Amino acid sequence: MPNSAKVSVSLPVTILEAAERERRATGESRSELFRRALVELLRQAREKEAVEKYVAGYVAEPETPYETETAGQLSQITLAGEPWS
Repeated sequence: MPNSAKVSVSLPVTILEAAERERRATGESRSELFRRALVELLRQAREKEAVEKYVAGYVAEPETPYETETAGQLSQITLAGEPWS
């Protein structure tokens, strides 16, 4: 893997055993398993941060009653044309 670096980590034996079971089940290397896990952890952290910013934006500047009413009316108009409505 280009631009890679080796690291050493300490894990509880139970976590390492679970990781080894997963690695064997997927057929991937230990490095790939930990890379994939870390990528997912970082993705979740970014997603959580984005959601928190989104919520903070609405808390700081909530929708007005007019905006809420208009969104409701437009939703009803849009959904009325659906065959399952």
